Amino acid sequence: MKNFATERSQRAALQLSPVAAACAVFVSALAGNVQAQTSATPAADATVQQVTVSGIRRGIEDAISVKKDSTSIVEAISAEDIGKLPDVSIAESIARLPGLAAQRVAGRAQVISVRGLSPDFATTLLNGREQVSTGDNRSVEFDQYPSELLSGVTIYKTPDAGIVGQGLSGTIDMQTVRPLSFGSRTVAMNARMEKNSLGKIANAKDTGNRFSASYIDQFANRTIGIALGFAHLESPVLDNETGLYEPWKKDSRPGVAAGTYITDGIKAVARSGVNKRDGLMGVIQYRPSKQFTSMVDMYVSEFKRTETANQLEINLGGWNGNNTPGLNYSGVKLDGNAMNTATASGIYPLVRGMYNDRKDTIHALGWNNQYKDGGWTIVGDISFSKAKRNELSLENNAQIGNGRGTNDGAGNAYLDNVKLAFGNGGFSQMAMGRDYSNVNTLFIGPTIYGSGYGKTPRVEDELKSYKLAFNAPVPDAAEKFISSIDFGINYSDRSKKKRQPEGNINLAGTDPVNIAKGNLYGLTDLGFAGAGMIPTWDVRDMVSRFMTFNPVDNLSYLIAKGWDVNEKITTTYVKGNIDTELGWATLRGNFGIQAQHTDQSSDANYWDGTAPVGQQVKPVHDGKTYTDYLPSVNLAFGLEGGQTIRMGAAKQIARPRVDQLRSSLDFGVSDSTFKPGGSGGNAKLDPWRANAFDLSYEKYFDKKAYFAVAGFYKKLNTYIFTQTKDYDFSKFIPGTKAKTAIGDYSAPYNGTGGSLKGLELSASLPLGMVSKAMEGFGVQASHTYSDSTISIEDPSSNIGTKIPLPGLSKHVTNLTFYYENAGFEARVNQRKRSDFVGEIGNFANDRTLRYVVGENVIDFQIGYNFTQGALKGLGLVAQVNNLRNAAYETYAGSRNQQLEYQKYGRTILVGANYKF
Repeated sequence: MKNFATERSQRAALQLSPVAAACAVFVSALAGNVQAQTSATPAADATVQQVTVSGIRRGIEDAISVKKDSTSIVEAISAEDIGKLPDVSIAESIARLPGLAAQRVAGRAQVISVRGLSPDFATTLLNGREQVSTGDNRSVEFDQYPSELLSGVTIYKTPDAGIVGQGLSGTIDMQTVRPLSFGSRTVAMNARMEKNSLGKIANAKDTGNRFSASYIDQFANRTIGIALGFAHLESPVLDNETGLYEPWKKDSRPGVAAGTYITDGIKAVARSGVNKRDGLMGVIQYRPSKQFTSMVDMYVSEFKRTETANQLEINLGGWNGNNTPGLNYSGVKLDGNAMNTATASGIYPLVRGMYNDRKDTIHALGWNNQYKDGGWTIVGDISFSKAKRNELSLENNAQIGNGRGTNDGAGNAYLDNVKLAFGNGGFSQMAMGRDYSNVNTLFIGPTIYGSGYGKTPRVEDELKSYKLAFNAPVPDAAEKFISSIDFGINYSDRSKKKRQPEGNINLAGTDPVNIAKGNLYGLTDLGFAGAGMIPTWDVRDMVSRFMTFNPVDNLSYLIAKGWDVNEKITTTYVKGNIDTELGWATLRGNFGIQAQHTDQSSDANYWDGTAPVGQQVKPVHDGKTYTDYLPSVNLAFGLEGGQTIRMGAAKQIARPRVDQLRSSLDFGVSDSTFKPGGSGGNAKLDPWRANAFDLSYEKYFDKKAYFAVAGFYKKLNTYIFTQTKDYDFSKFIPGTKAKTAIGDYSAPYNGTGGSLKGLELSASLPLGMVSKAMEGFGVQASHTYSDSTISIEDPSSNIGTKIPLPGLSKHVTNLTFYYENAGFEARVNQRKRSDFVGEIGNFANDRTLRYVVGENVIDFQIGYNFTQGALKGLGLVAQVNNLRNAAYETYAGSRNQQLEYQKYGRTILVGANYKF
């Protein structure tokens, strides 16, 4: 099997390197010109008039100010104006920052990797408080957060002892507005109409809409402020996809040479549906005096996704209902060691309808009180957040014929043949021998995969947190070095649980059902995969009228899919804040230590096959406690000419994935060796632990432009991956035939870590600072190179026993060109990352790891804002997202073993915004 760093990825790295070089050379070459313009005489300075900056430049300058003024190494985004971040969700905005990369899920940026580490290593905060997630784990699904309701995001790349809930790779803190920070009443409204380039599929529209409204006001002589915001999204789900069964494996089949890598199946899918999201933000701020401020903030999001997958699926592993003649291959051609083209005969295709309905809700509520007196500041904070996910997945399987088997009693009349071409232009071509468009010949019945299957996963995540913090002045004798001391305590109580009832969807009677009896949507074109037309129907209607579905979660093979995990974490900290003069430089920063005491536990069930009927399901409880001491230091040396050198060093942790902490397991005893064995979770896991060092040089030209180069190094002392070890099954074996208590247990364990290192180059420059002829033009650019010595043994991933660090793209590039002048605005952005191992939810709703082909996503936006006259405050905008219709592609360890190829289309939006 080829190494992940294939020749193609190496060539891509060489192609990217000029971008990185340009980031440094371009800004360095222009620094002299910029410096000359900013080195005005005192007399000239005195004549400069105040200029109000708005639009794109305002957002950029606000973000640069956050980066410049921070004592840590940070990145930031700031809204150009309330409600004017241009992206569908905050994920796209975050993914444009140096060192950050998004993984697309169903065509949208959803989870974020920071500096080459998977989303598991980052923590997400909302207004400084850790957030729950609707996923199975900790990583927040950012498409739940409308960009219109957020005023900005700060990403802390180095830890700070005063930040509770910080991550190992970084901490992403999303912020809502503070109404008393606004000078007057502000009302903003946005509306967009959307169209997808793939066009209508079956019952789904290719159009959508998006609108938002925000209201900010102040009352009672500016002692009370309120902010309300609402954002609605209705966006089509459209997807042309080819997929292959995993894993690719060496096999010997008729017509195929022994040792050839081959897949067991292939499918062509046209997915259609709709995403609907409603977000609500509310803030009440009370400040009766300069000494006291009280604020309550609330965020609610409801996300619904409904989709139907219309697909033609073929088993290529020889399973065709035991009909003869069996599977045979001819005309086989290889790509390396894997099958590339062939004709397969003796196959049994299925036309499948798959329906999924998912509803996510997030509620977050916080109350913060701050009191200042005599140089002291006291902060009390209480917060509660809860997330729920409910899904319904239904599947119908139809075949050509009478629905009673693979033949009509006279041979192989229902079998077919197919011409295959894997990876041909990205698609797996399927040229069928039969016509599958006639609804009268398709029956739901006892196919090779049964008549259907369904699942009803549920996830609940709840977090309560209480914080008391103090900032104390330092006596005059020490004030020259330490300006103040922070100390405090935070207690959080989190509980997360998952249930996944499943079951067969059976025919209500004995006769197969012709799909023509159902609610038909029409024909769907699978021509993008060479598979022709197939009919589509309402799967829900078919199940409710002609079938039965009774999902359960108490069977032997389903027990391990349900679990409860609880965490109680007490964090205490003390931090000294530095603000002093060294003569040759200013010095700002902090040093401190956190103590985190964690009490983690899990409750679940296991199956005891030796117990009497009705008593096989038995409870299992497990867990542990541990304490980590996490010192950190951040130093920022301010030099002449707007130069800053930053240094950060810390010990960091990231708590294990929630599903890894489950105590549920599959358990059994061998009939031959009488040894117990099992697989499942591990509630006794220690966290990931690392030592980190960061160094950054930054050059600022006021708050208008900057250039930065940063290096980072992390030594992960441990890593968590699936291993098989000896385990004491003493509490499980009473009453069984086991002759020993020690057996093999496959589960997540703490294992050997390794190092992660990287280099970041970033710059932002309005080109009018270089030449007046380029006034209004600007560029932002960043390139990150990351490398790691960590290799993961994860046999459950199906992509090899040794895989690279999940989430790590060696090269991540972001490039934005913009123009803003006299009300006109234009912006084009490119997000590019090289191949990486991503986390995918597979067909069984379980987490699996797959290689993801590097992406190059380009977005474009143009608009005009009226700044005077009767239309003052009105802005018009047009956007094209995913301009190149970039594909999403995965593979199984080697590029000649493709798994998925999906195209989601480009999205065109036109609309208006109005502020008064």
